[in-house]
Amino acid sequence: MGELSPWHWLIVAVVVLVLFGSKKLPEAARSLGRSLRIFKSEVGGLRSDDEGSPPVVTTDAAPGSAGPTGAGRAEVPTEAVRSGGDDQ
Repeated sequence: MGELSPWHWLIVAVVVLVLFGSKKLPEAARSLGRSLRIFKSEVGGLRSDDEGSPPVVTTDAAPGSAGPTGAGRAEVPTEAVRSGGDDQ
C-alpha cells in the first residue's frame, strides 16, 4: 500500500497534463532543469571554496559605521569642513 503502482503514476501524469497543458510542460521542465543546474554549480562552488582556503574575515567599514550606506555615521556640515571647523 505504501508504494505507487504504474496506474497511480499514470493518473498523476494525466492530472498534471490537464492542469498545466501540453504547451507549458516543456517550458516548466526546461526552467526546472536550468534552476537545478545553477543550484548544483553554486553548491559545488561553495564546497570548493570551503576546501581550498581558510575562512577570511574582512572589515571594510570603520568601527561604529553601519556599512556602505552611511547609516550610523556622523554628518559634518560642509561649512565646518571648509573653514577647518573654527567658526569663532
